Amino acid sequence: MATKPFASSADLGVKEQTLEVLADGVYALTAEGDPNLGAVEGEDFLVCFEALATPVAARRWLAKLREHTDKPVRYLVLSHYHAVRVLGASAFDAEVIVSSAQTKTLIAERGQQDWESEYGRMPRLFEEPESIPGLTWPTLTFTDSLTIDLGGDRGDLELRFLGRGHTEGDIVAWLPKQEILFAGDLVESQAALYTGDAFHFDWAAGTLDRVKALNAQQLIGGRGAIARGRNQVVAAVEQTRDFLLTMQRTVGEAHRSGGGLKQAFAATHAALEPKFGKWPIFEHCLPFDVQRLWDEFDGVERPVIWTAERDRQVWDELQS
Repeated sequence: MATKPFASSADLGVKEQTLEVLADGVYALTAEGDPNLGAVEGEDFLVCFEALATPVAARRWLAKLREHTDKPVRYLVLSHYHAVRVLGASAFDAEVIVSSAQTKTLIAERGQQDWESEYGRMPRLFEEPESIPGLTWPTLTFTDSLTIDLGGDRGDLELRFLGRGHTEGDIVAWLPKQEILFAGDLVESQAALYTGDAFHFDWAAGTLDRVKALNAQQLIGGRGAIARGRNQVVAAVEQTRDFLLTMQRTVGEAHRSGGGLKQAFAATHAALEPKFGKWPIFEHCLPFDVQRLWDEFDGVERPVIWTAERDRQVWDELQS
């Protein structure tokens, strides 16, 4: 049996949510390592970025946002398919729900299993799960990019697919006029990475290079603090890359030497823990991260679907 509480099942403490105004009509919500969200005002509408795990949880964010604007939500943008990011969508009453085309495919392929998996791993985030009406389905998808005209002198919001990374279909939301980037889980600032559905080699190379090349002055990652100023933005991108490259080195060495998965996990934990171990969800994520990267070294191109049963098997093998 596992000697550590499973995933984040024992993380029951309330996290303080903080709404910050990043520029005129640009908002971000952070919550001490819980999933971050964002919103951008158009001339007479809102674009919201991410939806949290349940409608009840999402309504709390919307109540904070309504202290600043009463514009209706026209677009709800989903950076990727994970349940904690999408299942609260019904609270927004959005005219349009936007994702990449690949994210919509992933919802069809593995959305239900992911819901059950994440509910088991992170029960605190699923406040009043009975309020979830079902899987969230995008109504507008794109392959490479989609531009939303915000109206007036507000400029554009550019949604971009920059390459495979945290999942097969992650997108970012870029405000070129304000130089603000909502990066989703492609970048974490002072938070550990979940890579259980990742493409580690693409992510650490071309995808992060394209994120960095946008030259954002403020970056809101999937979790953790807002990176402010170019130096902090670059640091957040490079911290993310460092985590990925360290995993590639340690798991790769174990794989090439004929070692086993548990050896790879122990070496990776030892290499990452001094720098990342105190950051949110590190212990939760690492077994699933190592399993996925091991699969990639085995030649498994696309991530194996995580189920509640597979979660427990991997956890018990690596965290016991």
